Amino acid sequence: MTPFSLLSVALLAAFHAPDSVSAPRPAQVDTLAVAAHRLAPDAARLDDDSLVFRLTSATPDAGARFVLVADTVHRRPRAVEVSDAYAMRLRIHRYASYTMIPLFALQSVGGNQLFQADKSGAEKPAWAKGTHAVGAAGLGALFTINTVTGVWNLWESRGNETGRTKRWIHSILLLASDAAFTYSGISAGDAENSQQTRDNHRNISYAGMASALVGYAVMLVGDH
Repeated sequence: MTPFSLLSVALLAAFHAPDSVSAPRPAQVDTLAVAAHRLAPDAARLDDDSLVFRLTSATPDAGARFVLVADTVHRRPRAVEVSDAYAMRLRIHRYASYTMIPLFALQSVGGNQLFQADKSGAEKPAWAKGTHAVGAAGLGALFTINTVTGVWNLWESRGNETGRTKRWIHSILLLASDAAFTYSGISAGDAENSQQTRDNHRNISYAGMASALVGYAVMLVGDH
């Protein structure tokens, strides 16, 4: 075969050879992340904590499209401002509450001595009468102070959602104790003449103590 023939065969082979197929390029994925956070209670800002927008290609041949992905929303508790007087009332309320259990113990011991003396017809111990009177005055002062400071602060913090359930349970239980001790004190004058009245006086007093102790324990759970 002549050189001219070889050159002709090479040209024909090159002309009829299939075009080289390039490897398909992987789909390009562009991601645009935009986080929008609500930093303040401003109506002009978004209510959601964060939104993520991704610009991506679904298929190699399809056009680009937006995909909206909403992250889990974590709402921040709303800040509630209280006055300096609120902190002062809370401090008074808290420190006054520390005297409640000793006063309950004092009243229980003195009252039980008087109850047993009346029941048996024995002479009432002077120390029991004095102790019971002092304890009753102390409880009256304590529950007056704590009712005023507690209800006042409950109203001022009405917009605070943190610990709201505990505050309401505590308040209801302590107000129930107020009612029990008020009735018990009013009926104490007739206790010397009637065993039934003495029984009611003691039972209602213990019920008031139990309600107050449960309300006290409720506020010990957590930071209050």
